[in-house]
Amino acid sequence: MTKEQQIYPVILSGGSGTRLWPLSRAALPKQLLALHGERTMIQETVLRAQLPGAAAPLLLCSDAHRFLVAEQLQEIGVAPRAIVLEPMGRNTAPAATVAALMTAEEDANGVIVLLPSDHVVRDAKAFGEAVGIAAAAAREGHIVTFGMAPSGPETGYGYVHRGAHLEKLDGAHRVQRFVEKPDAETARGYIADGGYFWNSGMFVFRADVLIEDMRLHAPDVLAAAREALAKSQRDLDFVRLDAEAFANAPNISIDYALMEKTDRAAIVPCDIGWSDVGAWSALWDIRDRDAQSNVLLGDVIAHDSTGSYVHSDGRLTALVGVHDLVVIATDDAVLVADKSRAQDVKAVVDRLKSDNRSEHTEHKRVFRPWGSYETVDIGDRFQVKHIMVKPGGRLSLQMHHHRAEHWVVVQGTARVTVGDKISLLKENESTFIPLGERHRLENPGDVPLRLIEVQSGGYLGEDDIVRFDDAYGRAPEKTPTA
Repeated sequence: MTKEQQIYPVILSGGSGTRLWPLSRAALPKQLLALHGERTMIQETVLRAQLPGAAAPLLLCSDAHRFLVAEQLQEIGVAPRAIVLEPMGRNTAPAATVAALMTAEEDANGVIVLLPSDHVVRDAKAFGEAVGIAAAAAREGHIVTFGMAPSGPETGYGYVHRGAHLEKLDGAHRVQRFVEKPDAETARGYIADGGYFWNSGMFVFRADVLIEDMRLHAPDVLAAAREALAKSQRDLDFVRLDAEAFANAPNISIDYALMEKTDRAAIVPCDIGWSDVGAWSALWDIRDRDAQSNVLLGDVIAHDSTGSYVHSDGRLTALVGVHDLVVIATDDAVLVADKSRAQDVKAVVDRLKSDNRSEHTEHKRVFRPWGSYETVDIGDRFQVKHIMVKPGGRLSLQMHHHRAEHWVVVQGTARVTVGDKISLLKENESTFIPLGERHRLENPGDVPLRLIEVQSGGYLGEDDIVRFDDAYGRAPEKTPTA
């Protein structure tokens, strides 16, 4: 496969999926969840991008999600070109520009397929065919978007108006115009017209073409991206963009920065079973439903209830005599919403933020590169946690100023450092970590290590950690992560 034929998948893993709360939260957003099938959405996106002639994928994600993204790629056996860490969210234009600059270093004419990681595509064959058409147009210098065949007068999407056919490029058209999210009457007019398509947010372009168009139409984006990449640093398996330089990039989408200005814009209309899964109602639309038109996931009983989407994350959830609801039950939150108002879930997340509550950021189970922990009970001067350490995982060498800890091993073997002493603990064995003592927990075995941790002291916050050494490249200093 020559470089002229090769395509370069770029996967964007940004956003927090607030409208899919309480399953999607800032620390574990929707692209890292299995919402439509057994694999997570980012895993499905990466696998979908493994087309004939495709290079290894390049991923861009937030620093906070780096270990989760890397682990999810390992689970599906895909080694990325790189995982680029964005120090803060700056929308899709700076991310696309960084990807183009990195690709151009290897192949200036390389064709990039830019894919958000939080979309569902149910027809992989049709997707591959659409990418083939778009790649051919991109090689001719066009910047291509995919137009989704609308299934109805949706007011939650922007639209693209298809123009004339591109010469010698069957299936590709010029873009006549982009239009904002319409009201219901305007959307019905678009559907009747037949020439309007949903704007999917997926793009195909040559690296050098995007760079040149950014120079013409968004030079501030290009300058910030170039500097952030030039000053980037390698951190384990990651490329860490320079924070100060990247902060200078405008927070702008590729649609606004480029597509609405360029004369290179093209569209490939297609029907690939696409959904951006922007709300719980979208998942109800694309999931298989029972005879009562319900989607019931988990331990759910529905009596005389229809048209509802119910997801129970462990606890028994029962519905009686209700219709067209969304019910999401997790360990620490329950959402009940009219399905037609599913977009308004974002207002709940905004309220949680304004009230400074933690339920919009993390679940009760918090994931770390070494494993996870979950609060079982908490009270005045004590907290009980269930800690899981993956095989080979090790926590940082650390100490606490305000709390002591008792550890009881319930599964596996623990290597425990307390001061200058190192010992192995097996099931039903325990140890005590005095306040102010340096300590470390490791799993030397080949099965998960599980233990119960009892903390006691005057302050039990996660920021009472002084880190001295860490296997995951996290700074050896006081930090709010364990």
